[in-house]
Amino acid sequence: MLIDSHNRKHTYLRISLTERCNLRCTYCMPEEGIQLRDRAEFMTQEETLELAKKFVALGVTKIRLTGGEPLIKKNFRELLQQLSKLPVEISITTNGILLDLYFDDLEKAGVKSLNISLDSLIEEKVNRISRRNYFERIQTNIHEALRRNFEVKLNCVLMKGENDDELIDFIELTREKKISIRFIEFMPFDGNQWNWSKTVSYKTILDRVTNNYGESFIEKAIEGANSTSRNFRIKNFTGDFGIISSVTNPFCDTCNRIRLTADGKLKNCLFSGDETDLLKALRNGDDVTSLIQKSIAGKHKERAGLKEFDDAGFTFENRSMIRIGG
Repeated sequence: MLIDSHNRKHTYLRISLTERCNLRCTYCMPEEGIQLRDRAEFMTQEETLELAKKFVALGVTKIRLTGGEPLIKKNFRELLQQLSKLPVEISITTNGILLDLYFDDLEKAGVKSLNISLDSLIEEKVNRISRRNYFERIQTNIHEALRRNFEVKLNCVLMKGENDDELIDFIELTREKKISIRFIEFMPFDGNQWNWSKTVSYKTILDRVTNNYGESFIEKAIEGANSTSRNFRIKNFTGDFGIISSVTNPFCDTCNRIRLTADGKLKNCLFSGDETDLLKALRNGDDVTSLIQKSIAGKHKERAGLKEFDDAGFTFENRSMIRIGG
């Protein structure tokens, strides 16, 4: 079992399949892009599967496939099929553009849950934030995912002055649709120009919802034991909404998550600049299992040891989000 010094049991692995993406979202991809690297620096399909098996042997029960955009990964179908044979729950985070090509494969692999990134309900805004023009295709694929009875979560990164005026519009989607909205605080990563003035806090979100619907109409929704979001629903609405507040109200006490980057580095926290090179160890025939255990054992209690985020010269060593995995 992967238990750290704070007695947290780690059962959830997020695997980034690629650093590449068919969008260029402002909060994820630096404006200048990222330097493309030789494919030899990244995990092959076989290496991804081998490392996944080692984590499963250590007690991982859920694997989420991320990117970049995981659906642009070469041989995605084959890798998905192989991973689905492991005794784990498989889920995926995607921008939704290519879902129509893979719905059947996802169903065959037993995938039940889809997290789809959508930062606005307005085409012009989506195009501006993503620096691309795929709004209609994303919308069509969201509707198809719901028709096929996938559990759909829409991930919306809220940014003040950009899309926070649509907060209630997103919640209104849950009135008739069995859909979950996840509002994610804008977080600082390399190249995304983060500062406090752009952050919409947990408290601000709840205050706006309360002012719109009234406190008596806001109900707590189901949360898993290790949920990253505080979940709510509006009384008599079909769906629900949650707030992922890594900056202003972190959920570290119950964290059970581990991240494996596309180049085979283990990050025991999203905010950690420290990484363990599992791919190099695997290729050298070293003891990968002990490296995983050592990394988890040394995990900080909260946000990789960061005490607070400070605009005045705030900096810490980390990757851009596109190179970590959503």
